[in-house]
Amino acid sequence: MSRLPIAVIGAGLIGITHIDRALKSPDVQLTGIADPTPAAADFARSIGVPCFPDYQSLLAETRPKGVIVATPNVTHAQITVDCLERGAAVLVEKPIADTLADGRRICEASRATGLPVLVGHQRRHNPIMRKAKAIVAAGTLGRPVSATAMCTWLKPRDYFDVAWRRKPGGGPILINLIHDIDLMRHLYGEIDSVQALASSAVRGFEVEDTAVVALRFRNGALGTVTVSDTAAAPWNWDLAAGEAERFPRQDINAHFYSGTEGSLTLPRLEVWRYRQDQGPAQGWHDPLTMERTALHIGCPYTEQLRHFAALIEGREAPVCSAQDGFRTLEATLAVTKAATTGRAVALPA
Repeated sequence: MSRLPIAVIGAGLIGITHIDRALKSPDVQLTGIADPTPAAADFARSIGVPCFPDYQSLLAETRPKGVIVATPNVTHAQITVDCLERGAAVLVEKPIADTLADGRRICEASRATGLPVLVGHQRRHNPIMRKAKAIVAAGTLGRPVSATAMCTWLKPRDYFDVAWRRKPGGGPILINLIHDIDLMRHLYGEIDSVQALASSAVRGFEVEDTAVVALRFRNGALGTVTVSDTAAAPWNWDLAAGEAERFPRQDINAHFYSGTEGSLTLPRLEVWRYRQDQGPAQGWHDPLTMERTALHIGCPYTEQLRHFAALIEGREAPVCSAQDGFRTLEATLAVTKAATTGRAVALPA
């Protein structure tokens, strides 16, 4: 089979990750990169791939079937819509956009052109999450009761040398917490309302460094999340799941999902429940059993790219469509609104 021609717009840290996976993929052929920086041109030259100073030239000259958009959040909507209107499906990095209005633009353009948009919530493609989804969908936990997630770690001082990371939108709510909210939605379904508190007491920037969130899911379950990028702590998905080589992996859990029949931890995939032979009156005086599933490590970015190619060819349904990514953005922005106003924020049905 011939490989699908794709292009990458944006050759920053995450763009280079996509480029690396594309070069190694049997499913796609990287036809070009768009990025105006001299460093990007040098990098493209070193791997033998054409580099264009703007994405319009890239689209005109290479005519890719699919495009990966890995540019700053504020540019996502315009670039994605332009790609769709030029006949290319899009994998757009998370968040789908920086505002709800721009998120809707992308959803509407996808519907109007009939071309798919995949939102880059790469954790959904991790084998751990696939197994977790299957466990919850099978009813192993019974009726969902609660979900608890931790996203606490310490970003070094030089991380904030980039000005936008010290301003609203550059904090851990939109950059980090959005991933955890997406996983909670993926497993427990839509969120009904959000309450939150945020603080910038440690660093004193315009943007938050810590936040706590309370969620009410439509299925009746409740959830809590703590996020901080100023805590010397290991409790977060990135360190626990080992998705990125640049982070030292910790053998711990960061997510906890509980139901009337059992509970699940992630990323260790431990299922806790009572034995069936203990009878209907089982409870806290009885011993719990734990079963852990150990999976082969898989790269979520590699699987996401394979899925993107299958999505373009119409062989698979999107794991995270434009509308799905929009709902995650909607819930995440509601966290900021709730923290700012001090009031619960209800999400649209």
